[in-house]
Amino acid sequence: MPAENIVEVHHLKKSVGQGEHELSILTGVELVVKPAQTIALIGESGSGKSTLLAILAGLDDGTDGEVNLLGQPLHRMDEEARAQLRARQVGFVFQSFMLIPTLNALENVELPALLRGESSAESRAKAKAQLEALGLGKRLDHLPAQLSGGEQQRVALARAFNGQPAVLFADEPTGNLDRHTGDKIADLLFSMNRDYATTLILVTHDPQLAARCDRRLRLVDGTLVEEA
Repeated sequence: MPAENIVEVHHLKKSVGQGEHELSILTGVELVVKPAQTIALIGESGSGKSTLLAILAGLDDGTDGEVNLLGQPLHRMDEEARAQLRARQVGFVFQSFMLIPTLNALENVELPALLRGESSAESRAKAKAQLEALGLGKRLDHLPAQLSGGEQQRVALARAFNGQPAVLFADEPTGNLDRHTGDKIADLLFSMNRDYATTLILVTHDPQLAARCDRRLRLVDGTLVEEA
């Protein structure tokens, strides 16, 4: 049975350093995210948006508090258990694309499915269909260096959605792209949100992208403030 809430966060704190050198990044974050919502995390540079996103995805730990992802208590899970959860139900898209340079587009998209233990024939068919749906059917054999920035980000999107994740985390997904290409990638993100009912949680400095989300949450002094 799917979790009632995709994300539940209570009293989350994050600090780095010790003693007089300790720096508080998150001072008491509270958050509940419902299935299929689109959430924009916004705020000044250095406010902790990417840190919060990493903690929500189980890629980093808070100093204190509770973080539940898809009904699972990340704050009580070891890295192996978190990795299994991410492999089954979580997708990621990053500003820097994070494609493996020695693998072609099809192999990059296929890789997470292989890591989940799916057969090569099954995973390849899914990866090919996903790339074709994103207009990259003629780019299957191209290495990342042979693709434009927009094409690389589409490969990253195909990889993220290959397993139809329950939640997608995106950190500045259009930050390295020009406005026209960025708008196309944003269109793809929101169309996939609708088609797959995937919850989307993204960090962005782009007010136009943030305005397209159901909710806009601003990090101010280590806490979240919901904007109208």
